[in-house]
Amino acid sequence: MEPLLLTVLIVGFVLLALAIIMVVVAVRADHANTLKPPLATLGEIDAQIRGKKITLDDLEAELEKRREAISSIADIQAEVDSLIRQKDELLVEWQQLEERRQEILTLRQETDEAHNALAAVTQDLNEKALELEQVETRLQKAKQLVAQISVLEKSHAKLEQAVTGLRGELSDLKALQVHEKDLRGRIEQLERAAVRLEGEIENFRSRREDAVKGVRLAKERLEEIKAEYTEEAANLASQRTELARMDSQRAELRAQIAAMKKSSAAGDIEGKASDPLAELKALPPVLSGMQDWPKHEVKEQENDALKRVTDHMQDSGLEYHSRVVRAFHTAMKVNETTQMAVLAGISGTGKSQLPRHYAQAMGIGFLQVPVQPRWDSPQDLMGFYNYIEGKFRPTDLARGLFHLDKWNGSKGSRDLQEHMLLVLLDEMNLARVEYYFSDFLSRLESRPGIDQVGREELRKDAELELDIPMPKGNPTPRIFPDYNVLFAGTMNEDESTQSLSEKVVDRANVMRFAAPKTIRTEVKQGAPTQGETKALSRSQWHAWIQGVDALNDDERADIKNNIDKMADHMRELGRPVGHRLGRAMVAYAANYPKENGYRDIRTALADQVEMRLLPKLRGVEMGPGISNSLDQLANYVETDLNDTTLAVAILDSAKLAEESSRQFVWCGVTRE
Repeated sequence: MEPLLLTVLIVGFVLLALAIIMVVVAVRADHANTLKPPLATLGEIDAQIRGKKITLDDLEAELEKRREAISSIADIQAEVDSLIRQKDELLVEWQQLEERRQEILTLRQETDEAHNALAAVTQDLNEKALELEQVETRLQKAKQLVAQISVLEKSHAKLEQAVTGLRGELSDLKALQVHEKDLRGRIEQLERAAVRLEGEIENFRSRREDAVKGVRLAKERLEEIKAEYTEEAANLASQRTELARMDSQRAELRAQIAAMKKSSAAGDIEGKASDPLAELKALPPVLSGMQDWPKHEVKEQENDALKRVTDHMQDSGLEYHSRVVRAFHTAMKVNETTQMAVLAGISGTGKSQLPRHYAQAMGIGFLQVPVQPRWDSPQDLMGFYNYIEGKFRPTDLARGLFHLDKWNGSKGSRDLQEHMLLVLLDEMNLARVEYYFSDFLSRLESRPGIDQVGREELRKDAELELDIPMPKGNPTPRIFPDYNVLFAGTMNEDESTQSLSEKVVDRANVMRFAAPKTIRTEVKQGAPTQGETKALSRSQWHAWIQGVDALNDDERADIKNNIDKMADHMRELGRPVGHRLGRAMVAYAANYPKENGYRDIRTALADQVEMRLLPKLRGVEMGPGISNSLDQLANYVETDLNDTTLAVAILDSAKLAEESSRQFVWCGVTRE
């Protein structure tokens, strides 16, 4: 038993020693932790206390085991007691640790306060860190600036060298500065002078515009004065004629009084007077020749008649483009809305031959009236009353109109009144047209429509009153220029001629014959092969004339659209058109002959641009605006009316005006 007891005791002592050592180590560890600054948290301290409790529990369990092991051993009671005392000491030490725990709790409160302070310090630290970042950013920029400063210092060094080099030129610069100052003063003076000159130029431009406006107004006033002068001159001519008539009448009355004094027989005083209209009633040669013309047996088609005209002209050695023949024919047909056709151009271009041969081929009587430069009154056109002879001296025109007038003319000329007559005023601008033809033209314009000529009250304003003194109770003879009489005129363009007035241009289709591009020197021999002339009846002629109602809706819309465009172009060119001209253009398009059942509206309207619009542009002052408007008109004619030849002729006339007089004059178009 003793060895076993000894062994147990040794083991017990060893275990006790180990336990004591562990306790001592734990106490020292606690003491070391206690001596550390209160940086550990309260949780860590609690964990240490729990560790000590676990260690103590383990020691108590081990001690309990040892007690059980040595319960039977009385000898080791003392040792057990010693262990108990050690336990008591440990309990005392534990109590001390409790006191330390209280201190730790106090430290925990201080730690919380320290944590709060730490949070504040952390926030402040974050702010400082942000400031530090900003400082670092500024520092980076500063480093960049330092690098730039380094570059600038190098540049500065170079500039210093350059300045050192330029210092030698400083004196020259100072001299240049003085010169510059003088120049600046001079520049300022020149600028002030320029401003003054600009003001003067602007003033001059304003005065120039006023002057141009004044010139334009003066021109307009001049035109008005010319018109007034023309009217006054016509009145004066009429008054002179009236005065001459009165002087002649006075002389005649004096002669009659002398004769009455010498006569003793009352029968001689009341002798039968001669007929004052005897010469008016005589047939003119043109109508005498027409009496024997046979009539067409059947109704003739219009295109057949036009072909006969073309063939007749070719057989006569005349070369007219078919477009020209059709245009003249249509111009004759529309004498209700357009009173005459005027053929203008230089001498020798066939102006007079066209109406003559047209009339011959058509079966229309042709009366040529050569205009004289001295004509200044309507009496030169119609005739005058000779008071000495007591007779009216009519012209062939007056006699022709008288016999063709079915209302007032000779009842013995009923057959002739179904014929047609074409009157040509040859070289009509040798005299002032307004003097001798203005009243006649107004009468033609005043005629009622073809379907209303039978109404006497409507014919009255259009009748020509002959200046013939009639016996008391007899009315003054009057003549109505009916629609079976067609009127045309020719005009040359040279220094001996007068320009047509706006009144004539506005009431006529003006066909301008341009200078030929090639001169024909050959002469065709022989005479026309046409057979016997057959008279074109008045009823046949009127059957060819079409009213506006002959147009279909599409044709009417097309014509209206194009006339509106023409009006816009003329407005841009400073020559606006009125309703009368618009109606005349519609009538021309409606009467343009059909070909193969088709009426070429575009060609008819292009003719009207040539014959009605372009002559109205005479005298237009050329300038950028007018040139552009003429270009637009030419483009319209080419693209919308498909007449390239006419468009080129418009541009040629514009170019000629710009290179010469700066005033537009329509030069015509040559169709070959």
